[in-house]
This record gives sequence, C-alpha cells and structure tokens, in this order.
Amino acid sequence: EVAARAHIENILPVIKKSLKKIDYKKIDLISVTQGPGLITSLLVGLETAKTLSYAWKKPLMGVNHLNGHLAVNFIEHEIKNVFPAISLIVSGGHTELGLMKKSGSYKKIGQTRDDAAGECFDKIAKLLKIGYPGGPAVAHYATQSSIINHQSSINFPRPMIKTNDFDFSFSGLKTAVLYFVKKNKNKLEKKKFVQNICAESQQAIIDVLIHKTIKASKKYKAKSVFLSGGVAANQELREQLKLHICKLPNNVKFFVPSRNLCTDNAVMIAAAAALKFKNLTPIQKKKLKNNWQKIKVDPNLSL
Repeated sequence: EVAARAHIENILPVIKKSLKKIDYKKIDLISVTQGPGLITSLLVGLETAKTLSYAWKKPLMGVNHLNGHLAVNFIEHEIKNVFPAISLIVSGGHTELGLMKKSGSYKKIGQTRDDAAGECFDKIAKLLKIGYPGGPAVAHYATQSSIINHQSSINFPRPMIKTNDFDFSFSGLKTAVLYFVKKNKNKLEKKKFVQNICAESQQAIIDVLIHKTIKASKKYKAKSVFLSGGVAANQELREQLKLHICKLPNNVKFFVPSRNLCTDNAVMIAAAAALKFKNLTPIQKKKLKNNWQKIKVDPNLSL
C-alpha cells in the first residue's frame, strides 16, 4: 500500500498534464489492465481508471494484459480470413502458444514450465553484466558477434525442443550459460567472447520458439500466425519466424506489431477494449456504466 501510494504521487503530475489535452466528452469507454501483472502496478492503474470513470460518468472495462498484446495486431493490420490462427505471446513474464478458432476465442495449447523467454534474456544479460532489460542488451551484442550463419563453436541446449507437446522451458538454458560463464571467467573481458555468448543464447531461445510455433501451425492447419509481447520486438525472432512461416504450405499469413507496440503500452489495452466494446449489445453497454465498482485486479489472470 505504501509503494502504491508513492507511485500514485509520482504519476499524478503526468496524468494531470495528459488530461489537459483530452476532451472527455468525446470518450466512449475507459479501459484498464486487470491482470496479470505486479499487484502494485495493477492497483495504481485500476484506481486511476475508476476515478476517471466515476468523475466523467464513463463506462469502465477491465482488460487482460495478454489480450492487449494480441489486440495490437488487429488495429495495425487488416485481419481477414485468418482463422484458425496460432498465437505466440512471448515476454518477460509469459511465453505461451494459443489456438484461436475465431475472433474472441482463445485456447492455451502450450506455456513455459519455468522461466519465460524474456526472463531468460534478463538473467543472461545479468550474468554477462551487459545491462537491463536483457532482451535488447543481448540482441545488441549478438549483432556484433563473429558467428556466421548461426554456426557457433559455443553450443547451448535447446530445452524441450524435441518433446511432443507445445510447452517451453528456459531455466536449463539459463543454467547452461551460468556454468559456461563460470568456466570461462578469464575470457569475459574479451568483447567478442561476450558477443558470441549472446548470439548463441539468443539463437537457442529463437530456435525453440520457432520450432514449437511451426509445429503447432502444422498440427492445427493454421491460416495465420500472430507474434506478440515484448520479445516480439527482437529483430532476429521476427525475421527468422517469418522465413519459416513463408515455407509453410497454403500461404500462411504472419502478423507482428510494430516494434514500439510490442512492449507494454496503453494502445494495446485500448485496442482490446475497443474490439470487445464494438461487439456488445446496447443492453450490455449500459451495464458497463457502473462497472467501476465491480472490477478487481487479478495478478494471475489468464486468457
């Protein structure tokens, strides 16, 4: 509660400045993240949204954070004849594959059993002392690597790549990098050595993500693949996944948001709410008017 109050005090000036530019009379709906996520951040967002909903007499809709990542694709691209679709959501907190048979339908078919891909990037970057967040740091060093055509003398494991399911695991990769770094402490001062570790560990993560996604696409005869989440900003993942999808039969489509919309942002939450709001009946929309009193945060909310 103390942390939430301090955060609110810091963010209030930003909110006040933003509100001066908004004509609240033109607003149809206020949306807010219900979860999943850190409880403090969720509470700050919800209390702010509830206050605006009450003061402006506007309906309030809670949104699943992961649904927000998915929804960005729907505002940036013309989405037609795309179902069934495979969704790969990959970020610091989540790595999961979903099957979408129609709009608004989502079934989780695979998820990480331990660390998410983004979390693995963060821990590897911390081991190498190259900065935070880990994803961009590792990717930056990897681009300067001397490894050609992904043929590296360093060989890290690709955890669970040969299992018959669609689950992921990245803790083993993190541990392999840890032991390798400890064994080669004397080489860590050499920039090229660090760059090669980054390139190989990044490729290990990408290989697993792509293998499972393509496997799911084939099994469910997907017409399209959606990539989203913070790690979707990784250029190598975007390019390599696109190349593999292009090799699939029946012209499978590939959708990925602009890089600036991959990481957590307000646009994706607004997009998810707008898509849902558009399909509500007048009676359902009317029920949302007093919704601000009912919405609660859920740090473990799932799609």
